[in-house]
Amino acid sequence: MTRNPKPDVAQTITDLILEKIAAGTAPWLKPWSATSARPLRHNGVPYTGINTFYLWAVAESRGYTSPYWMTFRQALELGAHVRKGETGSFSVFYSSTRKTGTDRETGEATEKTVRFMKWNHVFNASQIEGLPAHYYPEPLDPKAIGQLSEGVQAFLDAVPIRLVHGGDSAYYSPATDTVTLPHPHTFHSIGAYFSTRCHEVCNIASVLISRTVDGLCALLFPNHRTACCAISGRES
Repeated sequence: MTRNPKPDVAQTITDLILEKIAAGTAPWLKPWSATSARPLRHNGVPYTGINTFYLWAVAESRGYTSPYWMTFRQALELGAHVRKGETGSFSVFYSSTRKTGTDRETGEATEKTVRFMKWNHVFNASQIEGLPAHYYPEPLDPKAIGQLSEGVQAFLDAVPIRLVHGGDSAYYSPATDTVTLPHPHTFHSIGAYFSTRCHEVCNIASVLISRTVDGLCALLFPNHRTACCAISGRES
């Protein structure tokens, strides 16, 4: 019988957090609130340590809107159930124990501290059906942060780029020439929305400049691809 390999929990957690930092979308630094509430256990107690950052990152990646997390059994105890096909995330626990033994050379009793890590699979309330209402956050008021002035709105509308609102990330996609932003009402303020939108628009300029420089280098130095890539900022 083939056994499933033991998951490398520490590496999984590290990889996701580093991915979010490298992408510039670390959820604890974002000026919007779609999924940035501090992760909570089923009883409302906040997670601490690495669990806070990891579950934040998971919620951001998967678009979960509830701050609550729990095990499969805890959901059942609350009269609810995890939807079929949902995948759990890791919640880790570090501790230590004392281990006694005998020194092979002297025969004397020895004692040492052994550190260990345990983990559980937890599910976000967004993956669970039948929980009490407070586990599911109410939709944010679209008018809560105010509106852009007519002049600012006209400035943004004049930028020839396709804009999409949705999800829980802000980014520019050169492949589709599209800027994607969370819905305006999820931002902490109208100023935060404006600055984030302008930041992503500026990313368009950097891509266009890189393409232009790359094209000129290829035209002037057709036999020196490595040098052209270095000048334009691309990898060869």
